[in-house]
Amino acid sequence: MTTGPAGSAAEDDVDDLGPHWRGGWTGSRPEQFTRFVQDAEPALWRLAWLLTGDRHRAEDLVQQTLVRTYVAWPRARDGDPMAYARRVLVNARTDFLRKHSRELLVDQHDHDAHAPRAGRPVPTQEVADRDVLVRALRQLSPRRRRVVVLRYLLDLSEREVADDLGVSLGTVKSTAARGLAQLRVLLEAPPGDDHLTPTATDRTEAPR
Repeated sequence: MTTGPAGSAAEDDVDDLGPHWRGGWTGSRPEQFTRFVQDAEPALWRLAWLLTGDRHRAEDLVQQTLVRTYVAWPRARDGDPMAYARRVLVNARTDFLRKHSRELLVDQHDHDAHAPRAGRPVPTQEVADRDVLVRALRQLSPRRRRVVVLRYLLDLSEREVADDLGVSLGTVKSTAARGLAQLRVLLEAPPGDDHLTPTATDRTEAPR
């Protein structure tokens, strides 16, 4: 399996998968999973990058997700495999943060906010805009970041976000509202003024 961005498909909606498997599954388990990965991997990588703000950690996270999804492939395939893989990825990121509580915010010197995609040049302004967005996302608590990314950047419904994270609809609504409000303040702040940091309450992880 390969990880990392694959062409402009990384910009596609996380659920905008091609026709390789929409019409049903055929072939052996490895063949089925290969087709799934071809369509799903760019979107999973984009989700991982938005959650981590770091290229290498995003690649590791996607690799873990694909391995775990393959192990559970019969169960994932019979439902919504993309939703299953997305939940695996988010849960893996949550587990990492719980084990490394001091790494709630990625070191500013380690991340690769530009996250270049193969296949086409990236306009300078587009790179700058993405850099600003990723830096702002990294100022949110892990819980707020997950909800904001899934709800507003991947355009999932509130119910889908609740199902993915294993929380109530009310939790999604309140967390999304607070996260979006904080994100707006951060995006409107002068360059270098990353003054908002997670509070003790923000650091509390919502149950899965």
